[in-house]
Formats: sequence, C-alpha cells, structure tokens
Amino acid sequence: MYAIVEIAGQQFKVAKDQKVYVHRLPEAEGSKVTFDKVMLIEDKGNVTIGAPAIEGAGVTAKILGHLKGDKVIVFKKKRRKGYRKKNGHRQYLSEIQIESIAASGVKAAKKAEPKKAKAETKTEAPAKEVKAESNDLSSMTVAELKALAKERGISGYTSLKKAELIEVLSK
Repeated sequence: MYAIVEIAGQQFKVAKDQKVYVHRLPEAEGSKVTFDKVMLIEDKGNVTIGAPAIEGAGVTAKILGHLKGDKVIVFKKKRRKGYRKKNGHRQYLSEIQIESIAASGVKAAKKAEPKKAKAETKTEAPAKEVKAESNDLSSMTVAELKALAKERGISGYTSLKKAELIEVLSK
C-alpha cells in the first residue's frame, strides 16, 4: 500500500514505515502529525484518485528529528568582467517516519468544526467593529477606517489621511 500525499507544499510517494526528509515542519520532535491532502491511494491493486484530494483520507507520521541538508553552492560568474559571486545555503529539513495510511475517516470530523468556527467569527466581527468604533477610532487601522467611512456613505474617503478620517467619522 502506498499513497501520494502533499507535505509542506511538495508531493511525496510514501509507504508505511518509510522515512522521508521534508521541508521543516513547525511541530516538535517526537510529535505525530496528520496530512490530509492525499492525492492517490493504492491498496492491493485498488487505486483511488482524488480530485484534487481524497475526502476523509489521511497519512499519519511521526517527526524523528529536525536537521539541515547538505550545503548547496551557488556560483555566478561573467567571464572577462571580473564578476564572481559565491553563495551557499543549507536547507532546513524534518525527518519523518510514516506510521499509517488511512483511506477514510480522518478528515470528516475536522472539516465540520472549522466551518462552524468561521461562521461564528463572521457573525461576531461586526459586533467587535461597533465596539471598537464607540471606544476609540485612533486604535483602528486606515483600512478599517476607510471601510467604516464607506459603510456610512461618506464621499471622498479614499484620499483622506488617518487623522482626517477620524475627524470625519467622529462627527
């Protein structure tokens, strides 16, 4: 059984108990991570392809360690001009070990909660904006002040500076 999964912006073909070097992950060493962007799963000749990802599929991995890759030398030269630049870097990597590949049941519970959270924040945002408006306009950013001026129907707000916007809105 193998899967093609997107990890840190790159796609990898992974199998159970395989070790993979990926771009540095923010989680600590020894922690477990789940990747839910699974593009393809092959299980005993049975191939499932996602469009673009398979719903409910996930790959669980354990972070073995954080390290730096081999040094890469970048050398630029223009002949007969005396121009030479030598530069280099070492990529930050994480070594992970694939623990399991699940074809279903991973993403369904996680997907419902963020939608509810987003819906709640959308309904709470105008209430917070009204409170901030009544408290102090100077603590708001210029973009927030311009949006407030647009809501109130004030003309010519696009060319006003922050102090002028506060003065117009406080009237």
